[in-house]
Amino acid sequence: MMQLWERLSNSAKPYIIAEIAANHNGDRLLAERLIYKAKEAGVDCVKFQSWTKISLMIQSNYDNELERTLDQFSMTEEKLVDMKQLCNQIGIEFACTPFSKREIDFLVQLGVPFIKLSSTELTNIPLLQYAGATGLTIVLSTGMGGSEEIAEAVSVLEQTGNTSIVLLHCVSVYPPKDEHVNLNNLDGLRARYPYPIGFSDHTIGTAIPIAAAAKGARVIEKHFTLDKGLPGWDHQVSATPEEMTQIVTDVGRIQSALGSFDRRLSEEEERNRAFFRRSVVAAREIQAGKVIDYDDLDTKRPGTGLSPRLIGQIVGKAATRTIGFDELLSISDFE
Repeated sequence: MMQLWERLSNSAKPYIIAEIAANHNGDRLLAERLIYKAKEAGVDCVKFQSWTKISLMIQSNYDNELERTLDQFSMTEEKLVDMKQLCNQIGIEFACTPFSKREIDFLVQLGVPFIKLSSTELTNIPLLQYAGATGLTIVLSTGMGGSEEIAEAVSVLEQTGNTSIVLLHCVSVYPPKDEHVNLNNLDGLRARYPYPIGFSDHTIGTAIPIAAAAKGARVIEKHFTLDKGLPGWDHQVSATPEEMTQIVTDVGRIQSALGSFDRRLSEEEERNRAFFRRSVVAAREIQAGKVIDYDDLDTKRPGTGLSPRLIGQIVGKAATRTIGFDELLSISDFE
């Protein structure tokens, strides 16, 4: 299994993750349908979360309703194994977010291409150290994190000897206001760290993750649902299959359109020069021997004659022949 870091190193195409998280609502058939629909949408990876009520929250915070919800929406290891097998069968990558050391061990044994650590773990030094020590690519969301906290988290991972790191800009609000998304943070992270930068999205719709691709995000993570009206935590901020297909399509177009820093013309644009550009022509009939002034000249299509850039080399010279109105001119027509 190729690690995510290798994929990002060998391809300019952004890596798109459909974040299923708990949007399966504890229903195996719904989870399977989400995987199939994500595959149809063209994403690279589906991602679950492996938390349990024990690994997520202290028991004194439970009430009966919360405990029932956590039990319902969690995904057992057995189910995660089944989801991984289904992903293998249909040809889509499987990943998962762990919330404990035990869950990291389970995912390593399962053979995931990366470990995704959520924004909640940005200051969890022991878990960062444990994840970094696996040697797998670590994808780290930075929601709720200040610059110093992000820098410390990166340093902790690096101290494990693991520099296969991907940093995701993230705003941990569901959904955030547009003015709080701060996509320019992508540039800030890229300037500070020598690692691929991506975006974990919690906005409504498709515009913001597509814009992140235009800003150079190498990984885009978007919550995924079959129905925004389903009960649960993340359905409202999730993309439907139609929206995810749009994201995949538009991100692909943007990646192709970004092109090179160097100015390069396509063959089609080169060919269009002949039609769209202008050439120097006679603005009126010019008798042989006449000394040319600017009023004798005009510029018109096509661009197959003398370039207007050279018009200054003609003015002040004498015509070597009688030139008819609207004729294309050449340097040899003057001396």
